Formats: sequence, structure tokens, C-alpha cells
Amino acid sequence: MREELLTPEPIEPGEVTDEVSLRPRTLEEFVGQAELKEHLSIIIEAARQRGQAADHLLFAGPPGLGKTTLAGIVASEMGAGLHVTSGPALERGGDLASILSQLDEGDVLFIDEIHRLSRAVEEVLYPAIEDFQLDIVLG
Repeated sequence: MREELLTPEPIEPGEVTDEVSLRPRTLEEFVGQAELKEHLSIIIEAARQRGQAADHLLFAGPPGLGKTTLAGIVASEMGAGLHVTSGPALERGGDLASILSQLDEGDVLFIDEIHRLSRAVEEVLYPAIEDFQLDIVLG
């Protein structure tokens, strides 16, 4: 093994960038799931040709299959921002409204563990997805 990898020498500023990531950033870099990659490629290309965001996507499966990574790839391929949260972190409709109001047009919102959303958050999410508007009752 190379000696420089084993010695605890300090890293010089600029030697490593802040955004070093081992996750793939494009469909081409993503290994495996060829059929899924083909479908996503078609979805992304169609959205680009329309000049719109990709349609809503739902990635399902056990932990470790790359759902979060795929969300990042979709955002990267679309030239959009990625915002990640989790179902349990969204306790009230206002929590989701706060996140949605900060998204730029075309941004990707990935909700990990979406099956754990509360009913109150679901009631805000579904109209936001379908109609691109927030329905919040104040009072």
C-alpha cells in the first residue's frame, strides 16, 4: 500500500475539494439496473425536449439500492438542485410547506421514507404534487 495513504499528514488547503463524493452524478456512472437507467434516460430526455421538469418519480425498495443516489442523478442530469428530507422529519403540513416554498423551479425534492409521512403532511403534499399549489388552512 502507498505510504502517503497511511501517514497522518495534514491536508493542504485546496488539495481536496469540499464536494468530494463517491456517488455517481450521471446515469452513465451509475452501475447496475440497466432497465431502470433506460427508463430514466427517456424520462429525462423527454423533459429536456419539453423544457420542463421531469415528471414525479417514486423510487421504492430496501435500503442501499441507490434511491437517494438516483434522485441526485436526476437532479444533476436536469441541471436542477436537489433537496433531501425524510418522512419522519416532516411532522406538520407547515414543515413541508416551508421546504416547498424554498424550491426553485425544476428542483428535485427527495423524501426518504415517504411511507412514514403523517396524514397531515400527505394532505399538503398531494395537492402540491398534482396542482403545484399549497392548500393550507390557517386559523
